[in-house]
Amino acid sequence: MNICVFLSAADLDERYTRPAREFAELLGKAGHTLVWGGSDSGLMKVVADGVQEAGGRLLGVSVEFLANKARPGADEMIIAADLAERKKLLLEKADAVVIMVGGTGTLDEATEILELKKHGRTHKPVVLLNTAGFYDGLREQFRRMEAEGFLPRPLAELVFFADEPAGALAYLEEQAAGH
Repeated sequence: MNICVFLSAADLDERYTRPAREFAELLGKAGHTLVWGGSDSGLMKVVADGVQEAGGRLLGVSVEFLANKARPGADEMIIAADLAERKKLLLEKADAVVIMVGGTGTLDEATEILELKKHGRTHKPVVLLNTAGFYDGLREQFRRMEAEGFLPRPLAELVFFADEPAGALAYLEEQAAGH
């Protein structure tokens, strides 16, 4: 399975790097391919290292203005012209999406895939990995959107919230087996 991971390229502390590495190792050991933003820095590097060391494949989609930060030695690296094209390519290459901790770029990617799902433009499973309660506020916001009629379909059909890496991968593998 090609699993796209949206996440930060920032250098973060152990609260975030440990679960990210754990997810990466599970992904690699299971023989999956990581589809990610191609960066060789911060949390993106942690995940790519973990997948590669555990025997998984790396498919990166970088962008021209960040190409100098692209990871050397990835199995495949695509350089997109801009962020919009990068996002489109990441989603095209993926069978499933995992949203890890990140900033505005990660949030942009997360809301785009959820919008596509909301309108039935994709049926790929999406997991929000809520490491250290990072997305508690966002989950609360989504629940309010659902309760007050802003979502045309149940929140559970759009995104699965996982607190631990093993739960995130188990959900994706169950979804893949069900299709």
